[in-house]
Amino acid sequence: MWGRIGGKQGKQEVVRTVYFGGGTPSLLPAFHIEAILRTLREEFAFIDRPEITLECNPGTAETVKFSDYLGMGINRLSMGLQSANDKELEMLGRIHTYKDFCIAYEQARNAGFQNINVDVMSGLPEQTGDDYHRTLSAVIKAAPEHISSYSLIVEEGTVFGKMFSEGRLKLPDEETDRKLYQKTGEYLRAAGYERYEISNYAKQGYESKHNSSYWERIPYLGLGLGASSCYGEIRFCNTPDMQEYLKKNFAEESRRPETMPKEELIVTLSAFYSEVEVLTKQAQMEEFMFLGLRMKKGIDKVLFEKEFGQSYEAVYGTVTEKLEAEGLLNVTENHVTLTERGIDVSNYALAKFLL
Repeated sequence: MWGRIGGKQGKQEVVRTVYFGGGTPSLLPAFHIEAILRTLREEFAFIDRPEITLECNPGTAETVKFSDYLGMGINRLSMGLQSANDKELEMLGRIHTYKDFCIAYEQARNAGFQNINVDVMSGLPEQTGDDYHRTLSAVIKAAPEHISSYSLIVEEGTVFGKMFSEGRLKLPDEETDRKLYQKTGEYLRAAGYERYEISNYAKQGYESKHNSSYWERIPYLGLGLGASSCYGEIRFCNTPDMQEYLKKNFAEESRRPETMPKEELIVTLSAFYSEVEVLTKQAQMEEFMFLGLRMKKGIDKVLFEKEFGQSYEAVYGTVTEKLEAEGLLNVTENHVTLTERGIDVSNYALAKFLL
């Protein structure tokens, strides 16, 4: 995430966070990661001690040099455990076992990492509450600084999607899944983790700055195949085709986007990116709401009016009254947040803000 987008001209861009994600970046030799970071530092100005995260698949631990990562400035790891049950991991198609995770986690701690996230997943086929509880217990015992807990989403076109359509996938019903979600919050809160976003929990001071920037609609630049970017109301995306991507010469345009008229910026971006979209004011307001309400702190009515030139009540007063009456929103003079019940049915509540 950065303050301004553009090339190295004047080095006006300020980078606050960097996130190596996507596939399995821990498969890359460390010197490649270092080369990428070196190039970023040459092209952009960095704040002091930026948050730099690398996703690490526990199945690649034997090839990872955690001390090298620390040496090049990476100060946060995100480990995709998903489950402490090897049968569940195999069912998910993961390449690691729970033992692999424990080894990788210990190696990272021994190398000196003091900020680690662990991903876990609920709502897996045939998963019981006890199964999920054992996974959470194992993660809490490891004591990472941050935990992300997601429910399984079955997508069309996937193996699980095909099995589900054929009636061969036994998933927990909606009520069971909701109870698992509620228990997650209760159990993690008792262990010292506070939920600051619908699916994310952290010890005090360890909330993810990078992910929070998405929810706060701070501009971001995505690098690599299929990576998405955001600059104000403009969204643009790299091609997922490697050959087409390699033909693009992103260095040709060195002017900073804040110096360009919007129309010229859109034309310039269209020359380099496969998809360029300009969000309407309505779409921006909707995004402000469904991203902002994901956070525990909710949305700021004053900021809404400052950004869109309309009062919050004029745009969303009616839907807010309805959801507040249903016990799904807490509303004060300047802020709107989801209640605990609202978080439980967040998809329903957030959909009401799509005008």
